Amino acid sequence: MHTLYWFTRDLRLHDNAALLAASKSDMLLCVYVVDPRWFAPGPLQSKAMGDHRWRFMWQSLMSLERSLRPLGQRLHIAFGKPETVIPQLVHAHRVARVVRSRLPGTQESGQWQAIKDKLPNTLFQQIETLSLFTEGSLPMALEDLPDTFSQFRKQVERTGERCSERLRIRTLTALPPPPGFPEDNRGECPPIVKPMHHLPFMGGEAAGLERLNEFLYGNHGIDRYKDTRNALDSWDASSKFSPWLANGCLSVREAAETISEYEASETKNESTYWLWFELLWREYFYWYALKHGAHLFRRDGVQRKHRHSTFYAHRFKAWCQGNTEYPIVNAAMNQLRETGYMSNRGRQLVASCFINELGLDWRYGAAWFEQQLVDYDVASNYGNWQYLAGVGADPRGLRQFNLDKQAQQYDPEGLFVQRWQGKSGQPVGLHTVDAADWPIL
Repeated sequence: MHTLYWFTRDLRLHDNAALLAASKSDMLLCVYVVDPRWFAPGPLQSKAMGDHRWRFMWQSLMSLERSLRPLGQRLHIAFGKPETVIPQLVHAHRVARVVRSRLPGTQESGQWQAIKDKLPNTLFQQIETLSLFTEGSLPMALEDLPDTFSQFRKQVERTGERCSERLRIRTLTALPPPPGFPEDNRGECPPIVKPMHHLPFMGGEAAGLERLNEFLYGNHGIDRYKDTRNALDSWDASSKFSPWLANGCLSVREAAETISEYEASETKNESTYWLWFELLWREYFYWYALKHGAHLFRRDGVQRKHRHSTFYAHRFKAWCQGNTEYPIVNAAMNQLRETGYMSNRGRQLVASCFINELGLDWRYGAAWFEQQLVDYDVASNYGNWQYLAGVGADPRGLRQFNLDKQAQQYDPEGLFVQRWQGKSGQPVGLHTVDAADWPIL
Protein backbone atom coordinates (compact mmCIF):
# COMPACT_ATOMS: atom_id res chain seq x y z
CA MET A 1 0.00 0.00 0.00
CA HIS A 2 1.25 3.49 -0.88
CA THR A 3 0.88 5.81 2.14
CA LEU A 4 1.15 9.56 2.62
CA TYR A 5 2.09 10.62 6.14
CA TRP A 6 1.06 14.20 6.91
CA PHE A 7 3.28 15.59 9.64
CA THR A 8 1.54 18.31 11.67
CA ARG A 9 2.20 18.74 15.39
CA ASP A 10 4.22 15.54 15.70
CA LEU A 11 7.64 16.54 14.39
CA ARG A 12 9.57 13.61 15.83
CA LEU A 13 10.50 9.95 15.41
CA HIS A 14 10.22 8.91 19.09
CA ASP A 15 6.84 7.83 20.45
CA ASN A 16 5.00 8.57 17.22
CA ALA A 17 2.25 5.97 16.94
CA ALA A 18 0.79 7.61 13.85
CA LEU A 19 4.08 7.41 11.96
CA LEU A 20 4.46 3.81 13.12
CA ALA A 21 1.07 2.99 11.64
CA ALA A 22 1.99 4.76 8.40
CA SER A 23 5.22 2.76 8.18
CA LYS A 24 3.21 -0.42 7.63
CA SER A 25 3.29 0.14 3.88
CA ASP A 26 5.51 -0.49 0.88
CA MET A 27 5.93 3.21 0.01
CA LEU A 28 5.81 6.21 2.32
CA LEU A 29 5.65 9.87 1.36
CA CYS A 30 6.38 12.13 4.35
CA VAL A 31 4.79 15.56 3.93
CA TYR A 32 4.58 18.82 5.82
CA VAL A 33 2.31 21.55 4.45
CA VAL A 34 3.08 25.22 5.14
CA ASP A 35 -0.20 27.06 4.71
CA PRO A 36 0.18 30.61 3.28
CA ARG A 37 -2.91 31.66 5.26
CA TRP A 38 -0.84 31.38 8.45
CA PHE A 39 1.09 34.51 7.50
CA ALA A 40 -1.83 36.80 6.65
CA PRO A 41 -3.75 38.89 9.22
CA GLY A 42 -6.96 37.26 10.41
CA PRO A 43 -10.28 38.70 11.56
CA LEU A 44 -8.94 39.24 15.10
CA GLN A 45 -6.12 41.60 14.00
CA SER A 46 -3.31 39.03 14.29
CA LYS A 47 -1.63 36.44 12.10
CA ALA A 48 -1.69 32.76 12.95
CA MET A 49 2.09 32.56 12.56
CA GLY A 50 4.50 35.24 13.73
CA ASP A 51 8.26 35.40 13.26
CA HIS A 52 9.19 33.60 16.48
CA ARG A 53 6.78 30.71 15.88
CA TRP A 54 7.88 30.37 12.29
CA ARG A 55 11.58 30.33 13.19
CA PHE A 56 11.07 27.60 15.80
CA MET A 57 8.88 25.57 13.45
CA TRP A 58 11.38 25.80 10.58
CA GLN A 59 14.19 24.67 12.87
CA SER A 60 11.99 21.75 13.90
CA LEU A 61 11.29 20.82 10.29
CA MET A 62 14.98 20.88 9.40
CA SER A 63 15.75 18.72 12.44
CA LEU A 64 13.08 16.24 11.40
CA GLU A 65 14.47 16.06 7.87
CA ARG A 66 17.95 15.34 9.21
CA SER A 67 16.49 12.49 11.28
CA LEU A 68 14.62 11.03 8.31
CA ARG A 69 17.55 10.93 5.90
CA PRO A 70 19.51 8.09 7.61
CA LEU A 71 16.33 6.00 7.24
CA GLY A 72 16.32 6.57 3.48
CA GLN A 73 13.51 9.10 3.80
CA ARG A 74 13.11 12.83 3.37
CA LEU A 75 10.57 15.47 4.29
CA HIS A 76 8.53 16.88 1.42
CA ILE A 77 7.74 20.48 2.43
CA ALA A 78 4.93 21.97 0.38
CA PHE A 79 3.88 25.62 0.49
CA GLY A 80 0.16 25.78 -0.19
CA LYS A 81 -3.29 25.02 1.15
CA PRO A 82 -3.56 21.45 2.49
CA GLU A 83 -6.95 21.03 0.80
CA THR A 84 -5.12 21.46 -2.52
CA VAL A 85 -1.67 20.04 -1.79
CA ILE A 86 -2.66 16.69 -0.25
CA PRO A 87 -5.07 15.61 -3.05
CA GLN A 88 -2.46 16.58 -5.66
CA LEU A 89 0.18 14.42 -3.99
CA VAL A 90 -2.26 11.53 -3.57
CA HIS A 91 -3.04 11.52 -7.30
CA ALA A 92 0.58 12.07 -8.38
CA HIS A 93 1.96 9.16 -6.33
CA ARG A 94 -1.02 6.76 -6.43
CA VAL A 95 -1.45 6.99 -2.66
CA ALA A 96 -4.05 4.66 -1.16
CA ARG A 97 -3.87 5.83 2.46
CA VAL A 98 -3.40 9.17 4.24
CA VAL A 99 -2.35 9.17 7.92
CA ARG A 100 -1.88 12.00 10.42
CA SER A 101 -2.06 12.67 14.15
CA ARG A 102 -5.41 13.57 15.63
CA LEU A 103 -5.60 17.32 16.16
CA PRO A 104 -7.87 19.55 18.23
CA GLY A 105 -9.12 22.70 16.56
CA THR A 106 -12.03 23.32 14.20
CA GLN A 107 -9.90 24.53 11.29
CA GLU A 108 -7.80 21.39 11.40
CA SER A 109 -10.91 19.22 11.51
CA GLY A 110 -12.47 21.14 8.65
CA GLN A 111 -9.39 20.72 6.46
CA TRP A 112 -9.27 16.99 7.15
CA GLN A 113 -12.91 16.58 6.19
CA ALA A 114 -12.50 18.69 3.03
CA ILE A 115 -9.60 16.51 1.89
CA LYS A 116 -11.56 13.33 2.61
CA ASP A 117 -14.45 14.66 0.54
CA LYS A 118 -12.10 15.19 -2.43
CA LEU A 119 -10.65 11.67 -2.13
CA PRO A 120 -13.58 9.29 -1.55
CA ASN A 121 -11.57 6.22 -2.60
CA THR A 122 -8.65 6.90 -0.25
CA LEU A 123 -8.31 5.46 3.27
CA PHE A 124 -7.88 8.10 5.99
CA GLN A 125 -6.55 7.41 9.48
CA GLN A 126 -6.02 9.71 12.48
CA ILE A 127 -4.09 8.44 15.50
CA GLU A 128 -3.57 10.11 18.87
CA THR A 129 0.02 11.21 19.45
CA LEU A 130 -0.40 14.58 21.16
CA SER A 131 -1.90 13.33 24.40
CA LEU A 132 -1.05 11.21 27.43
CA PHE A 133 -4.10 9.03 26.87
CA THR A 134 -6.00 7.78 23.90
CA GLU A 135 -9.71 8.48 23.91
CA GLY A 136 -10.34 4.82 24.68
CA SER A 137 -8.02 4.85 27.71
CA LEU A 138 -9.57 7.92 29.34
CA PRO A 139 -11.41 7.15 32.60
CA MET A 140 -14.55 8.69 31.12
CA ALA A 141 -16.26 9.06 27.75
CA LEU A 142 -15.32 12.23 25.89
CA GLU A 143 -18.85 13.59 26.12
CA ASP A 144 -18.64 13.12 29.90
CA LEU A 145 -15.40 15.09 30.27
CA PRO A 146 -15.80 17.11 33.50
CA ASP A 147 -16.44 20.83 33.34
CA THR A 148 -13.46 21.56 35.59
CA PHE A 149 -9.87 20.42 35.72
CA SER A 150 -10.09 19.37 39.38
CA GLN A 151 -12.81 16.85 38.60
CA PHE A 152 -10.81 15.54 35.64
CA ARG A 153 -7.61 15.21 37.71
CA LYS A 154 -9.39 13.30 40.46
CA GLN A 155 -10.84 10.81 38.00
CA VAL A 156 -7.49 10.28 36.30
CA GLU A 157 -5.55 9.88 39.53
CA ARG A 158 -8.18 7.56 40.95
CA THR A 159 -7.08 5.01 38.35
CA GLY A 160 -3.64 4.91 39.98
CA GLU A 161 -1.87 5.47 36.66
CA ARG A 162 -0.25 8.56 35.29
CA CYS A 163 -0.18 7.18 31.79
CA SER A 164 0.18 3.77 30.25
CA GLU A 165 3.67 2.58 29.38
CA ARG A 166 2.21 0.41 26.65
CA LEU A 167 1.06 3.55 24.81
CA ARG A 168 4.62 4.83 24.41
CA ILE A 169 6.76 3.50 21.59
CA ARG A 170 10.46 3.97 21.12
CA THR A 171 12.19 5.81 18.31
CA LEU A 172 11.50 4.46 14.85
CA THR A 173 14.61 2.97 13.25
CA ALA A 174 13.21 1.88 9.88
CA LEU A 175 10.76 3.33 7.37
CA PRO A 176 9.56 2.28 3.91
CA PRO A 177 11.17 4.01 0.93
CA PRO A 178 9.73 7.22 -0.55
CA PRO A 179 8.49 7.53 -4.16
CA GLY A 180 11.87 8.83 -5.23
CA PHE A 181 12.59 12.29 -3.93
CA PRO A 182 9.88 14.51 -5.41
CA GLU A 183 10.66 18.20 -5.76
CA ASP A 184 8.90 20.52 -3.37
CA ASN A 185 8.38 24.27 -3.30
CA ARG A 186 9.81 25.00 0.13
CA GLY A 187 11.65 27.94 -1.40
CA GLU A 188 8.37 29.84 -1.52
CA CYS A 189 8.07 29.76 2.28
CA PRO A 190 8.56 33.08 4.13
CA PRO A 191 12.12 33.95 5.17
CA ILE A 192 13.36 33.40 8.71
CA VAL A 193 13.74 36.68 10.58
CA LYS A 194 16.80 37.02 12.81
CA PRO A 195 15.77 37.51 16.47
CA MET A 196 16.58 40.66 18.44
CA HIS A 197 17.97 38.63 21.34
CA HIS A 198 19.90 35.41 21.76
CA LEU A 199 17.09 32.93 22.34
CA PRO A 200 17.52 29.70 24.32
CA PHE A 201 14.84 27.89 22.33
CA MET A 202 16.02 25.81 19.38
CA GLY A 203 13.42 23.82 17.51
CA GLY A 204 13.69 20.10 16.88
CA GLU A 205 13.40 16.68 18.43
CA ALA A 206 17.01 16.48 19.59
CA ALA A 207 16.76 19.83 21.38
CA GLY A 208 13.49 18.83 23.07
CA LEU A 209 14.89 15.56 24.38
CA GLU A 210 18.04 17.35 25.52
CA ARG A 211 15.97 19.87 27.49
CA LEU A 212 13.98 17.07 29.11
CA ASN A 213 17.17 15.37 30.27
CA GLU A 214 18.77 18.66 31.34
CA PHE A 215 15.88 19.80 33.55
CA LEU A 216 15.56 16.43 35.25
CA TYR A 217 18.97 14.83 35.40
CA GLY A 218 21.27 17.69 34.44
CA ASN A 219 20.44 20.45 36.92
CA HIS A 220 17.68 18.65 38.87
CA GLY A 221 15.47 21.70 38.33
CA ILE A 222 12.45 19.45 38.76
CA ASP A 223 13.30 19.05 42.47
CA ARG A 224 12.50 22.75 43.06
CA TYR A 225 9.89 23.24 40.36
CA LYS A 226 6.89 24.11 42.52
CA ASP A 227 8.82 26.82 44.36
CA THR A 228 10.42 28.41 41.29
CA ARG A 229 7.84 27.99 38.51
CA ASN A 230 6.28 31.46 38.99
CA ALA A 231 9.52 33.33 38.31
CA LEU A 232 9.06 35.85 35.52
CA ASP A 233 12.43 35.61 33.82
CA SER A 234 14.64 32.65 34.70
CA TRP A 235 15.51 29.85 32.29
CA ASP A 236 15.66 27.04 34.85
CA ALA A 237 12.79 28.22 37.04
CA SER A 238 10.41 26.13 34.94
CA SER A 239 10.81 23.19 32.60
CA LYS A 240 10.39 25.17 29.34
CA PHE A 241 9.14 21.95 27.72
CA SER A 242 6.16 23.72 26.19
CA PRO A 243 7.62 24.81 22.80
CA TRP A 244 8.73 21.27 22.01
CA LEU A 245 5.49 19.77 23.29
CA ALA A 246 3.41 22.22 21.27
CA ASN A 247 5.18 21.36 18.02
CA GLY A 248 5.38 17.66 18.77
CA CYS A 249 9.17 17.63 18.89
CA LEU A 250 8.82 16.12 22.36
CA SER A 251 6.18 13.52 23.20
CA VAL A 252 4.14 14.30 26.29
CA ARG A 253 4.16 10.57 27.08
CA GLU A 254 7.94 10.58 26.92
CA ALA A 255 8.00 13.53 29.33
CA ALA A 256 5.55 11.90 31.75
CA GLU A 257 7.32 8.55 31.75
CA THR A 258 10.71 10.22 32.24
CA ILE A 259 9.31 12.05 35.27
CA SER A 260 8.10 8.71 36.67
CA GLU A 261 11.51 7.14 36.04
CA TYR A 262 13.20 10.09 37.75
CA GLU A 263 10.96 9.73 40.80
CA ALA A 264 11.82 6.03 41.00
CA SER A 265 15.58 6.53 40.69
CA GLU A 266 16.25 10.01 42.13
CA THR A 267 13.68 11.97 44.13
CA LYS A 268 9.92 12.04 44.49
CA ASN A 269 8.50 15.14 46.13
CA GLU A 270 5.81 17.79 45.76
CA SER A 271 7.74 19.50 42.96
CA THR A 272 8.14 16.37 40.83
CA TYR A 273 4.41 15.78 41.23
CA TRP A 274 3.67 19.38 40.24
CA LEU A 275 5.37 19.00 36.87
CA TRP A 276 3.13 16.00 36.20
CA PHE A 277 0.23 18.13 37.43
CA GLU A 278 1.01 20.75 34.74
CA LEU A 279 1.19 18.06 32.04
CA LEU A 280 -2.23 16.92 33.18
CA TRP A 281 -3.57 20.48 32.78
CA ARG A 282 -2.33 20.37 29.19
CA GLU A 283 -4.03 17.00 28.75
CA TYR A 284 -7.31 18.32 30.07
CA PHE A 285 -7.38 21.20 27.59
CA TYR A 286 -6.60 18.81 24.71
CA TRP A 287 -9.77 16.79 25.38
CA TYR A 288 -11.65 19.96 26.33
CA ALA A 289 -11.01 21.33 22.83
CA LEU A 290 -12.11 18.10 21.16
CA LYS A 291 -15.30 18.00 23.23
CA HIS A 292 -16.36 21.63 22.79
CA GLY A 293 -15.23 22.26 19.20
CA ALA A 294 -16.20 25.69 17.86
CA HIS A 295 -17.29 26.95 21.29
CA LEU A 296 -13.60 27.11 22.23
CA PHE A 297 -13.31 30.16 19.94
CA ARG A 298 -16.58 31.96 20.65
CA ARG A 299 -16.81 35.08 22.78
CA ASP A 300 -19.30 33.54 25.22
CA GLY A 301 -17.14 30.43 25.58
CA VAL A 302 -18.14 26.90 26.38
CA GLN A 303 -20.34 28.19 29.19
CA ARG A 304 -22.37 30.26 26.67
CA LYS A 305 -22.09 33.06 29.24
CA HIS A 306 -22.82 36.42 27.65
CA ARG A 307 -20.14 39.00 28.35
CA HIS A 308 -20.43 42.59 27.23
CA SER A 309 -17.08 43.56 25.76
CA THR A 310 -15.64 46.05 23.31
CA PHE A 311 -12.73 46.37 20.96
CA TYR A 312 -10.88 49.66 20.98
CA ALA A 313 -7.90 49.78 18.64
CA HIS A 314 -5.82 52.13 20.80
CA ARG A 315 -6.20 49.92 23.89
CA PHE A 316 -5.28 46.80 21.95
CA LYS A 317 -2.25 48.50 20.38
CA ALA A 318 -1.05 49.80 23.75
CA TRP A 319 -1.27 46.29 25.22
CA CYS A 320 0.54 44.66 22.29
CA GLN A 321 3.32 47.25 22.31
CA GLY A 322 3.81 47.25 26.08
CA ASN A 323 2.59 50.81 26.48
CA THR A 324 -0.11 50.54 29.15
CA GLU A 325 0.02 52.23 32.54
CA TYR A 326 1.05 48.94 34.21
CA PRO A 327 4.86 48.38 34.18
CA ILE A 328 4.66 44.65 34.97
CA VAL A 329 2.30 44.12 32.03
CA ASN A 330 4.46 46.21 29.70
CA ALA A 331 7.60 44.27 30.61
CA ALA A 332 5.92 40.92 29.99
CA MET A 333 4.46 42.09 26.67
CA ASN A 334 7.85 43.40 25.53
CA GLN A 335 9.41 40.09 26.49
CA LEU A 336 6.78 38.23 24.45
CA ARG A 337 7.12 40.45 21.40
CA GLU A 338 10.92 40.27 21.40
CA THR A 339 11.42 36.59 22.30
CA GLY A 340 8.19 34.69 21.58
CA TYR A 341 7.96 33.53 25.17
CA MET A 342 6.43 34.61 28.47
CA SER A 343 6.20 32.86 31.82
CA ASN A 344 2.99 31.26 33.05
CA ARG A 345 2.63 33.98 35.70
CA GLY A 346 3.21 36.70 33.12
CA ARG A 347 0.52 35.27 30.86
CA GLN A 348 -2.03 35.35 33.65
CA LEU A 349 -1.22 38.96 34.49
CA VAL A 350 -1.32 40.33 30.95
CA ALA A 351 -4.53 38.41 30.19
CA SER A 352 -6.16 39.72 33.35
CA CYS A 353 -5.17 43.26 32.38
CA PHE A 354 -6.51 42.78 28.85
CA ILE A 355 -9.88 41.51 30.05
CA ASN A 356 -10.42 43.53 33.20
CA GLU A 357 -8.44 46.78 33.15
CA LEU A 358 -8.72 47.32 29.39
CA GLY A 359 -12.16 45.74 29.03
CA LEU A 360 -11.38 44.02 25.72
CA ASP A 361 -12.77 40.92 24.04
CA TRP A 362 -10.55 38.04 25.21
CA ARG A 363 -10.44 36.50 21.71
CA TYR A 364 -8.21 39.32 20.42
CA GLY A 365 -5.70 38.67 23.16
CA ALA A 366 -5.78 34.95 22.44
CA ALA A 367 -5.15 35.63 18.76
CA TRP A 368 -2.13 37.83 19.59
CA PHE A 369 -0.71 35.04 21.72
CA GLU A 370 -1.29 32.64 18.82
CA GLN A 371 0.83 34.85 16.59
CA GLN A 372 3.64 35.42 19.07
CA LEU A 373 4.17 32.34 21.24
CA VAL A 374 6.74 29.73 20.25
CA ASP A 375 4.77 27.30 22.41
CA TYR A 376 1.37 28.13 20.94
CA ASP A 377 -1.03 25.24 21.43
CA VAL A 378 -4.58 25.80 20.23
CA ALA A 379 -6.27 23.93 23.08
CA SER A 380 -4.17 25.33 25.94
CA ASN A 381 -4.14 28.86 24.57
CA TYR A 382 -7.85 29.28 23.98
CA GLY A 383 -8.75 27.14 26.99
CA ASN A 384 -6.66 29.31 29.30
CA TRP A 385 -7.98 32.57 27.87
CA GLN A 386 -11.55 31.38 28.37
CA TYR A 387 -10.61 30.36 31.90
CA LEU A 388 -9.37 33.89 32.74
CA ALA A 389 -12.36 35.49 31.01
CA GLY A 390 -14.83 33.52 33.13
CA VAL A 391 -16.49 31.76 30.20
CA GLY A 392 -14.56 28.48 30.29
CA ALA A 393 -13.42 25.83 32.74
CA ASP A 394 -12.98 28.00 35.84
CA PRO A 395 -15.75 27.31 38.40
CA ARG A 396 -15.04 30.65 40.13
CA GLY A 397 -15.91 32.74 37.10
CA LEU A 398 -14.06 35.86 35.98
CA ARG A 399 -10.58 36.19 37.53
CA GLN A 400 -8.85 39.48 38.15
CA PHE A 401 -5.35 39.98 39.51
CA ASN A 402 -4.21 42.99 41.53
CA LEU A 403 -1.38 44.03 39.23
CA ASP A 404 0.43 46.20 41.78
CA LYS A 405 0.35 43.44 44.37
CA GLN A 406 1.52 40.86 41.82
CA ALA A 407 4.42 43.11 40.81
CA GLN A 408 5.49 43.49 44.46
CA GLN A 409 5.32 39.74 44.96
CA TYR A 410 7.05 38.51 41.80
CA ASP A 411 9.30 41.46 40.92
CA PRO A 412 9.96 43.14 44.29
CA GLU A 413 13.20 44.82 43.18
CA GLY A 414 11.85 45.76 39.75
CA LEU A 415 14.56 43.84 37.89
CA PHE A 416 12.17 42.20 35.43
CA VAL A 417 10.50 45.53 34.64
CA GLN A 418 13.88 47.18 34.25
CA ARG A 419 15.29 44.49 31.97
CA TRP A 420 12.32 44.57 29.61
CA GLN A 421 11.84 48.34 29.82
CA GLY A 422 8.37 48.03 31.24
CA LYS A 423 8.10 51.70 32.13
CA SER A 424 4.64 53.05 32.69
CA GLY A 425 3.00 54.39 29.56
CA GLN A 426 0.25 56.90 29.17
CA PRO A 427 -3.19 55.83 30.39
CA VAL A 428 -4.91 54.27 27.40
CA GLY A 429 -8.09 56.25 27.85
CA LEU A 430 -10.71 53.65 28.63
CA HIS A 431 -13.49 56.07 27.77
CA THR A 432 -11.92 57.56 24.66
CA VAL A 433 -13.92 56.90 21.51
CA ASP A 434 -12.90 57.77 18.01
CA ALA A 435 -13.59 56.61 14.47
CA ALA A 436 -11.29 53.61 14.83
CA ASP A 437 -13.32 52.11 17.68
CA TRP A 438 -16.24 49.78 17.42
CA PRO A 439 -18.35 48.00 20.02
CA ILE A 440 -18.84 44.24 20.22
CA LEU A 441 -22.26 43.50 21.58
